[in-house]
Amino acid sequence: MDLVVFLPLLLVMGAFMFFASRRQRKQMQATIDLHNSLQVGDRVHTTSGLQGTIARIDDDNVDLEIAPGVVTTWMKLAVRDRIEPETEAADDLTSATAEEGTPKTEG
Repeated sequence: MDLVVFLPLLLVMGAFMFFASRRQRKQMQATIDLHNSLQVGDRVHTTSGLQGTIARIDDDNVDLEIAPGVVTTWMKLAVRDRIEPETEAADDLTSATAEEGTPKTEG
């Protein structure tokens, strides 16, 4: 009798744990794919919020140029994501187009 009462609760908890671990596994694989695809010259964000350009890569470390002539060494795991240059250019074009299309009123 007690097992019948707790069976739906156990099934719901099991399903929740399955989907949560599946999502975590996908995120981990995406991070591994990012780290494997890094190349010299890529602009990246670190987990601490620093932006830099990759100057050198080896197995576990990445050298980031954070200012002209200033190169720091980071663990590859500290790279959070890549900064895509197309996105920044598209945002600039969108804002410029929006400003041109705005009617100007004289008051």
